[in-house]
Amino acid sequence: MPKILLLSDTHNYLDEKIWKYVDGCDEIWHAGDVGTISVLDELKKRKPVRAVYGNIDGNDVRIEYPKNLIFDCEEVKVYITHIGGYPWQVCCRTKSNY
Repeated sequence: MPKILLLSDTHNYLDEKIWKYVDGCDEIWHAGDVGTISVLDELKKRKPVRAVYGNIDGNDVRIEYPKNLIFDCEEVKVYITHIGGYPWQVCCRTKSNY
């Protein structure tokens, strides 16, 4: 089974501490709000990357990566998106129940 590093909301910043986790994984999945394409380019230098764009991402990221990504990994269907929804709109009448 592959080791996956799941990232989100890097907002154009990769802390130096992240590299030990990058080195220990087989693949990186980034769930949006990358910042700029250079963040994903840096990650791709070390490991394969699957990513989607988030609401703060510009055209540089949106041109190369989709809004939603669906694929199979180890016979499991994976869906990656940046904002999956707002639970209080689905399961509750008002947000105040949270």
